[in-house]
Amino acid sequence: MSGLPRASVAETAKVFAGVVGPTLAGGVIKRRPRVMSALEKMQADASAVRVMQRLRGRHGEGLLRLAVPGRSFALVLSPEDVGRVLAGSPEPFTPANLEKRAALSQFQPHGVLISREPERARRREWNERVLETDRPTHHLAPSVEAKVAEEFAALGPGPLDWDAFAPVFWRAVRRVVFGDHARDDHVTTDLLGKLRLAGNWAYLLPRRRASREEFLGRVRSLLAQAPPDSLAGSLSADDDVASQIGHWLFAFDAAAMVAFRTLGLLATHPAQRQKARQDIAAGPDPDYLRACVLDTIRLWPTTPAILRDTTRDLDWDGHRVPSGTGLLIFTPLFHRDDSRLPFAHSFVPEIWLDGRARKEPALVPFSAGPGECPARNLVLFTTSVMLSTLIRDRDYTVDSTPRPAPGRPLPATFDNFSLRLTAHP
Repeated sequence: MSGLPRASVAETAKVFAGVVGPTLAGGVIKRRPRVMSALEKMQADASAVRVMQRLRGRHGEGLLRLAVPGRSFALVLSPEDVGRVLAGSPEPFTPANLEKRAALSQFQPHGVLISREPERARRREWNERVLETDRPTHHLAPSVEAKVAEEFAALGPGPLDWDAFAPVFWRAVRRVVFGDHARDDHVTTDLLGKLRLAGNWAYLLPRRRASREEFLGRVRSLLAQAPPDSLAGSLSADDDVASQIGHWLFAFDAAAMVAFRTLGLLATHPAQRQKARQDIAAGPDPDYLRACVLDTIRLWPTTPAILRDTTRDLDWDGHRVPSGTGLLIFTPLFHRDDSRLPFAHSFVPEIWLDGRARKEPALVPFSAGPGECPARNLVLFTTSVMLSTLIRDRDYTVDSTPRPAPGRPLPATFDNFSLRLTAHP
């Protein structure tokens, strides 16, 4: 059994310069607005996808080991292998990857994503039970809908940018997670933001233990006061639970970026906007609006790099993969693969309703397999309520560039921080 095919040193350098470097610079754990603006101007994701496509054309679709000193690390280059890796979590492909543990331990030391067995199984089961992963709609949906709609209904006509959208979003999220008493507690979420910025540096920065303890302490205090109509209602106020909630808030930040980008797409795609409004009129939790959110994540993944580590030596199609090998799934490669997907660069929510997306194992907006985001349905419901409230009675124009439009390829990099809209009554 031979080792994996290897990229040359020059090819590895191109991967780090064109794929890994820009992804890290933009902020994997918390986005850096100034860098994201620069990456948008460069259309960095388009360049990154081309780098990966050239490697796949040269080496084939198997795993490709990079020339990384002191670390066994490989790229996943085929859609089928994406499905294989994600279906094989947590064994033999653990989500508790070395780099991920270093980054996320800044603010969620007991989080399920960086936990090993048997703690991972227990924490995953707890998350699925509380978030009601197996239900299409959480039992708290009426409360979530009322809180989110109330906050976003306050946004009137006129200019709308990220600085106006994000505070409203976070007021709604704090009410949903902790209850109304946390509505204006921006100190807790700001503190989380600082810890996440430190997490961007993974093991290159020491743990900010004092800040982490302050954050977890504030979460425990909010937990102790959480009413029954909140996600945190009746949960124990210990560090294990506080870590899980730290991850919920981290995930909701990604939901904010997705919701704002989706609003930009609906502002510029009248056919999809009309379908969304028809679905809204038909009843709560509109399927088409959920599909709009899913396709926005496909177009601009909030997790561009899915990481796994192998937990034992593996035979991979006749090649040996050593235990502890890091695997990188670069999701833009597969979500924007114009060699395979005719809709790669278009806004096509219909693929999530007509079965086309299910045929593609590498279209993974919420990851997939046993490691799929347990809050998928809750996030889709929450963002759908936000968007329903915003577009039901208002039209929007996009005042910034790039400006998405039907009939031409959508930008590969779309910076939510620079997006500016105007709401028209």
